[in-house]
Order: sequence, then C-alpha cells, then structure tokens
Amino acid sequence: MVQEGALTALASVADSSQEHFQKYYDAVMPYLKALLVNATDKSNRMLRAKSMECISIVGMAVGKEKFRDDAKQVMEVLMSLQVSQMETDDPTTSYMLQAWARLCKCLGQDFLPYMSVVMPPLLQSAQLKPDVTITSADSDNDIEDSDDESMETITLGDKRIGIKTSVLEEKATACNMLCCYADELKEGFFPWIDQVAPTLVPLLKFYFHEEVRKAAVSAMPELLRSAKLAMEKGMAQGRNETYVKQLSDYIIPALVEALHKEPDTEICASMLDALNECVQISGPLLDESQVRSIVDEIKQVITASASRKSERAERAKAEDFDAEEGELIKEENEQEEEVFDQVGEILGTLIKTFKASFLPFFDELSSYLTPMWGKDKTPEERRIAICIFDDVAEQYYDTYLPFILEACNDENPDVRQAAVYGLGVCAEFGGPVFKPLVGEALSRLNAVIQHPNASQPENVMAYDNAVSALGKICLFHRDSIDATQVVPAWLNCLPIKGDLIEAKVVHEQLCSMVERSDNEVLGPNHHFLPKIVSVFAEVLCGKDLATEQTASRMVNLLRQLQQTLPPAALASTLSSLQPQQQLALQSILSS
Repeated sequence: MVQEGALTALASVADSSQEHFQKYYDAVMPYLKALLVNATDKSNRMLRAKSMECISIVGMAVGKEKFRDDAKQVMEVLMSLQVSQMETDDPTTSYMLQAWARLCKCLGQDFLPYMSVVMPPLLQSAQLKPDVTITSADSDNDIEDSDDESMETITLGDKRIGIKTSVLEEKATACNMLCCYADELKEGFFPWIDQVAPTLVPLLKFYFHEEVRKAAVSAMPELLRSAKLAMEKGMAQGRNETYVKQLSDYIIPALVEALHKEPDTEICASMLDALNECVQISGPLLDESQVRSIVDEIKQVITASASRKSERAERAKAEDFDAEEGELIKEENEQEEEVFDQVGEILGTLIKTFKASFLPFFDELSSYLTPMWGKDKTPEERRIAICIFDDVAEQYYDTYLPFILEACNDENPDVRQAAVYGLGVCAEFGGPVFKPLVGEALSRLNAVIQHPNASQPENVMAYDNAVSALGKICLFHRDSIDATQVVPAWLNCLPIKGDLIEAKVVHEQLCSMVERSDNEVLGPNHHFLPKIVSVFAEVLCGKDLATEQTASRMVNLLRQLQQTLPPAALASTLSSLQPQQQLALQSILSS
C-alpha cells in the first residue's frame, strides 16, 4: 500500500513539474521499470498497474527525447502483458489502456508501430455490450439487495433496470482512448477508421452512459480530419476524396440525428461543437439536403432551449423555491448560453463556407434569432445574436442597423463590443444604405470611446472596436462627416492594443493614409506628425500590433520623415516619446 501511494505521489509530482522533472528522471526510471517487470504475482497486481501509470506520466512530463531509450523496453513489457490472459478483475487492463494513450501522446508518430497490438483489445472494450438486468419494480428479487457493488439500478415505470457499471466504465475509457489516438496520430490513424467509425457512430445515442456519448462525440471530427489529412498527404492507401465524402455522409447525419434526441444540455453543446468542426473539415462536400437538416436541427435546438428556460423561469416563481435550486437554475441557464454560443459558431461556419447560397437558409433562421436581441435576454445571448448577424451584415443592413445602433450603448461591454464591430462592418460594406445613419453612428461610437471607464480591462475590447469602426467611417464615408474634426479625433485614439486583430487593421489604415499624404491625418502644416511618429513608435515597440508588412512600411515612412522634417522638429517629436521608444526609433533611423 505504501509503495502504491508513493507511486501515485511521484506521478503527481512529475505531472505538475513537467520538463523540470528531467533532473530526477535517471534516478527514478530504473526503479519504476524494475517494479513493472517484477511485480508479477497476484498480490502485486495493483502495484504493477500503478507503476505502469507512473511510467507513462513521467514519460509525458519529460518528453520524447529523454524517454525514448526506455520507451522501447516499457512498450515490450506492455505488449507481452497485453497478449497474456489476465483475470477479469485485474486492474492492469484499465491502467494499461490509459498508459498506452499517454505513451502515444509522448511519442507521437513514433507510436504507430505499436498500434496493431494496442487496437484490437481497445476496439473489443469499446464494443462491450452493457450488462443489463430488468425486473419488475415491485419484484421481491431486488437487484439492490445483491452483493455486487458494481450494479447500479434505476426505476422506469413499472420496471427496475440494473446496469453493471464496471463494463460501462471500461467501455467509456476505451472510447476516450480511441478519440485520443485519432487526435494524436492524425493521418497516421487512417488505417483504423474503417473499424472505429462503425464502433463509435452508434454510440452517439448510447444513453446508458454519458462518458461514452461524450467520447463518441469528440471523436467524430477527429476521424474526419484523419481521413482528410491522409488523403491530402498521399497516405490514404489508394482512397480519394470520395472516401472523405462517404465518411462525412455517415458521420454528419448521425450527429444531427443524435443531437435531436440528446437529453443532456452539456452534451448538446458538445455535439454542436463537433458538428461545427465536421462542417469546417468537410466544407463544400456537404450537399443541400445535409445543410437543410442542420438548419432544421438548429431551429429545433433554439426552440427547445427557449422552452427549457421558460420552464425554469416558472419553477423560480414556485412558493417552495429556495437558494439551492436558484443556484442550480443559474448553472443550467449558463449551459443553455453555451448551446446558443455553439449555434452561433456553426452558423458562422455555414455562412463562411456557403456564402450567398446559405442566405435563403439564414432568412428562415432570422425569425428564431432576432428575439435573442430582446432586453429580456441575457447579455451573452444578445452578444451571440449580434455576432451571428455581424457575419451576414452585408446582406441585412435594413433589419440589422437599428438593432446595432441601440446595442452600441448596451450596459454590457461584450454586447457593446459585438455591436460596434458590426457598425464597422456596416460602415465598410453598407454604401448608400449606411450614409443617412453616419451622424447617429458617430454619436454612438463617441459614447463608447468617451466612456469614463473606457480604459478598464473589461471595456478595452469595446473601445478598440469602436475606434476601428470610427476609422472605417473616416475611410468609406469621408464626404458625410466633418473630416477636420473626426479624423484627428480618431488619430488621437491610436494606437489600440487590446484587440490585436483590429489593431492590425487600424494601424495599416493609418499607414496607408500617411503614405498618400492624407491632409486631415497630417493636419494643417503637418501639425499631427509628432502624434503619428509616436503612434508608429508604440506600434513598432509593441507585440503583434501590426503585420510584418505594415511594420516595414512604417519603418520606411519614418526614414522618409527623417529626410523631410527639419532636424529641430524631429528632435522635439523624439523628446516627447518614452525612453524605450526613443531608443527604438533612433536605432531604426540610424540603421
């Protein structure tokens, strides 16, 4: 017992310290290998299982290079155990399944030669049938009275169902391992797809055990990705794109059907996530009927989610409602938001994948989505609804802009961020439709930018997106604004440093304006040049604030300014910068 405890502690230390454990490796590994090889009699079975666990965790911690020489020897011991006849209650079996998976994570593609030994028993465990006993609920022969602690009972109507949990746990572990191998080995897993897919796809509806369903769900995109990569890298053993299409046609409808029947909200969200990944991988291979089935299921998901939320709201009004149940409802509603978040993700993918041909489907969905803008919805729901419309803003200005303008001043900073980002999209692509609303848009953006707590961490992303949207109005609607006021106000907000995606867009825009000697940016008598130089300096000294191309354009502009500006003006500009920015600029200008 003491040795087993010591092994568990050692594994925990290795797992926590990762590569720092390398300095203890040479002292520890010979002892662990000796235990693995010598703990053979029945009384030491758990010790052997624990040594196996510890070795695999230490191997993962120190990495392939350090572990490689010992790995071969450990693998040979595990392979000989794998083919030996072990008793059904031997803990070695389940520990070995997990050890193999850790060794695969550690060794990566070097693990492939062992797959032919690992996979057959793993598939066997994943294919285990649940051991179920059904009796009458009022039967004297009560399952619960049996001595078998591994039996779990549930009563359904007039039937009592007993399920052997040890079988289900072995099945769940095996399914998790299959997912892990597919994820780790990518195209190397290809030879096993034909056996694994028919094993796992039916388990999407395995209602006896949630862990089995979760593992099957997680594995779906991994199987598709493995097939696609194998084909792209010429490792698909003579198979072509038709095979990926067939696999996609097998997996995606099964996921949609399972989603329709899934009773657990958390697994619903996972299924939507997996479906989204599968759509990203399959892309244009999906046919119209499959897109139709996904859209119909999304309608169903939104309707079911709204119905569950209203039931909870009713429950909260009951007289016997207490704080404990209130906490439970809060958690359930958060899971509901995760479901809606995944709906947003998959709609974004469908819009990007099918572009204009998806718009008729989106028209159908809009009546399900627009209620999510409502004041009675949570900030998270409003944010997601806005983000979904942001993806199709170019086609839906008329219905979309009034919502967006109102949401720009929402109390919640995440909602404000999504709204001002959408306003930027409308400014860029809205053309004449956006023109009459420019004044209103400026007023809304100004409120976000001038917010007293705009620089607080929770508001930074909304601020940065508002600055970016203001820049797009300066760029695309210059003739509709008082440019001598608005452009300098925009310049004064730069640089932005929170939203790195928008930062790159905005700083490139500034660079382009300076290159074409934009009068409003440079100001009368080049009055704003010191500000522009200081923005360039901050961007060049910062991390990821501009693309490499924009950064090199900025350097060229600074060198040109050095040639054209009077030395006194340049010296005065440099003196207004932070010391590290001064050094960086002097280094750029002197090189």
